[in-house]
Amino acid sequence: MDATRRRTTSDDAASPDAAPYEAGFRSTDREVAQIELPVTGRLPDWLSGALLRVAPAQFEVGAQSYAHWFDGLARLHRFGVVDGRVRYASRFLRSEAFGEAKRQGRIVHAEFATDPCRSLFGRVQAILEPTITDNAVVSVNRIGGDMVALTETRLPVRFDPQTLETLGVHDWGSSVDGSVSTAHPHHDGERAYTYLISFGRRSAYHVHAVDEAGTEREIARIPVDRPSYMHSFGMSARRIVLAEFPFVVNPLRLYLSNEPFIRNYRWDPTRGTTFTVLDKETGALVGRWSAPPLFAFHHVNAVETEAGLEVDLVAYDDASVIDDLYLARLRGSTPVRAVGRLTRLTLPPGGGPVAMRTLSHTPIELPRIDYPNRQGRAYRYVWGNGQAGGDFLDSIVKLDLAGDPAANARVWREDGAWPGEPVLVRRPGSEAEDDGVLLSVVLDARAERSFLLVLDAATLEEVARAQAPEIVTFGFHGNFIGDPDAGPLHA
Repeated sequence: MDATRRRTTSDDAASPDAAPYEAGFRSTDREVAQIELPVTGRLPDWLSGALLRVAPAQFEVGAQSYAHWFDGLARLHRFGVVDGRVRYASRFLRSEAFGEAKRQGRIVHAEFATDPCRSLFGRVQAILEPTITDNAVVSVNRIGGDMVALTETRLPVRFDPQTLETLGVHDWGSSVDGSVSTAHPHHDGERAYTYLISFGRRSAYHVHAVDEAGTEREIARIPVDRPSYMHSFGMSARRIVLAEFPFVVNPLRLYLSNEPFIRNYRWDPTRGTTFTVLDKETGALVGRWSAPPLFAFHHVNAVETEAGLEVDLVAYDDASVIDDLYLARLRGSTPVRAVGRLTRLTLPPGGGPVAMRTLSHTPIELPRIDYPNRQGRAYRYVWGNGQAGGDFLDSIVKLDLAGDPAANARVWREDGAWPGEPVLVRRPGSEAEDDGVLLSVVLDARAERSFLLVLDAATLEEVARAQAPEIVTFGFHGNFIGDPDAGPLHA
């Protein structure tokens, strides 16, 4: 039983011991029809399209509270940019999880770290007929021509990128096996790649590809005894990379423990980290490499070099960061560690010891690169959120991998401002990796409103900002939808 008494609502004042960014974790039931936003500064003439984001926005239903940042009911946001003007809209994703919660006035679907209170009969029924949430709260992307919101299940939810209207679950088809997936599919310009995990006596990782027509095929099926929690995966020009961190689950616990999903996983550093590498086209096993124990939410890039396959990710020493992201912790006054270090692991050809080195000592999370042009290729720059003041995500950073790892970062920070993931939009026709702008949705904690921040991607100097009429609750990932020929969306 993990759904608790209601703690915070959109009408509650912040308690004296609340975090300075607490407003970003307040529930809201508000939706905003498209309105034009006031803009200060000057938006680039070439910037045209829409920043689409999804974020948890309702953390309480009736008298119950969701437990974790990853659990709140999803709301979509659209910042449309054209001719130097910005129009904004927000709308809740009409998922089945949202609809049932509204109809019954309680939490109905189990989420990442929240399980609704159940009777004994309900517990037995959940074992015999397990349900999967479609509360797609983590990211937005394209799959098979559909614009979808995603979470870590097999149920991406389609939506209209213009109106934000929910259009129903994306149909993977009966051939797709597995219940848990990733909210970070990869793209190579022709196909989207993803994986699913099936749990049971014979658990397995299933790697799939989907072309633009929606035709799906399973590339590989990899048996596993104790599946790892993997939020994302790596992809180079020719390889799929599964990083199996030693945060693993006995599948039987998922059915019998009556605990929320993630609380069934256990940290077992004796296993180390296993990198399972597959051929991207055939699914053939290229090899497995063992590395020291570590944990990561996000892969950054994977590049094939003469030294081997270089896998870059945001690394943590262990999986305790998941515990730091429970809502009680985030809303309180205890500083939250929410960042790792950009780390490269080189998998040598033919096997052998994995070399691991820190690419930057600057804390970073929610990393972005010039994905359409640099994914699977040599690259130089990484943008993301930092922790310059030592308290949650309080800055935007740009890391230069050609610089000194001890001091290779530019930083944007403003007092009382808490920025979200910076999304890179390249200037059309430019070849320079950092020629463009970054778009970030920022909480102004003092005004208790959010704004769209536009930074020069090279210098992190402010270009413009557009004031939203509400708080855009803290979320995770988004994408800019502009020129359809601009290349694949970020994973």
